[in-house]
Amino acid sequence: MKKIVIIDHFSQTPDEPGNNRFVYLAEMLITKGFQVEIITTSFSHKAKQQRDLQKGMLDLVLYDFTMLYEPGYKKNVCLKRFYSHYVFGEKLKKYLKKIEKPDLIFASVPSLNVGATASNYCRKNNIPFIIDIQDLWPEAFKLVIHVPFISDMIFFPMTLQANNFYAQADKIIAVSDTYKNRGLKNNKKDPDGLCVFLGTDLKKFDENSKLFSVEKPPNTIWVTYVGTLGHSYNIEIIIDALNIIAEKVQRPVKFNVFGDGPYLNRFKKYAADCKIPVTFFGRLNYSQMSAYLCKSDIAVNPIVKGAAQSIINKHADYAAAGLPVLNTQQCQEYRNLINEYQCGINCDVDSVEQVANALLKLIEDEELRKKMGMQSRRMAEEKFDRVNTYRLIVAEIEKLV
Repeated sequence: MKKIVIIDHFSQTPDEPGNNRFVYLAEMLITKGFQVEIITTSFSHKAKQQRDLQKGMLDLVLYDFTMLYEPGYKKNVCLKRFYSHYVFGEKLKKYLKKIEKPDLIFASVPSLNVGATASNYCRKNNIPFIIDIQDLWPEAFKLVIHVPFISDMIFFPMTLQANNFYAQADKIIAVSDTYKNRGLKNNKKDPDGLCVFLGTDLKKFDENSKLFSVEKPPNTIWVTYVGTLGHSYNIEIIIDALNIIAEKVQRPVKFNVFGDGPYLNRFKKYAADCKIPVTFFGRLNYSQMSAYLCKSDIAVNPIVKGAAQSIINKHADYAAAGLPVLNTQQCQEYRNLINEYQCGINCDVDSVEQVANALLKLIEDEELRKKMGMQSRRMAEEKFDRVNTYRLIVAEIEKLV
């Protein structure tokens, strides 16, 4: 039996809620007759604490699951995080030397340490190597530490590291064309690459969203955000826009925020100061979040200027729920999708006025919401359904082994 090793630094454990790309891929590969091992870290990036895997949980999954020690860190951008990733990379290097050589390694990047360690191991042992680009490092860090010329010098070693493992990959896969093209810039082995959005399993999404009963007051409009509450996400612009239109709207409007992150308390305080009705639900399990999302009327995707994100998890969830999207994200790839499918309204990244006008338009025009919502769901079926799109990844793995 051929063995595939999937290395995902930020994977979920069998007892953690989520909709992880690589768990889903592992399960698909097993049905194709492969043996699969997922390697990840002992440290939870989301919870910022060491994981405590409950006894017996591994018996519930068909893939092998390995956690390697990582010391951890308190902040997303700090020197301790870079050290923590270095330690994980060293543990991974030792672990790969111990195990029987797999037939293929499939590595999710970031982190850069995973990409570097996996690519070097595959090169030395003549093992097919696939990279799946989830985010662009160090580009994402430059958004936080942005000092002209100095930032480029600070992150230059990381850029070289990324360039090196992109070059060594036998196949470049990415969650967007934007990321795919970045990887292909340094790769001579793979002429085309493959873009497969993160997506979701639409059948499971629909089934799971019906598991929870969600009560919504009649005649109320729910505006909803799902995702991380951090420096890349501009929740304040939505609160400001709701403040502007408060006296113009004839029906109750409530802003629901699902997720957690370092800016949670900042956003809570901002909402309280503006006296806008916002409910912060925290991080719910995926099925419960889906139920609330399906009861919502408008989804918002407020991403700050210069952010490195392209096609991300929330895009699939919003589309699966059939919601019109109010978008400020600058990524042209996602803006083009919204225009192509006519499933939302693109606004300038920093324009509170445009966001307010778009919100008012969607709140007042029920037919427009329904029409855009139907188009959003069509986009999910054509672009984001994992049952179909992930078959392309499996096919690439089968070719290489």
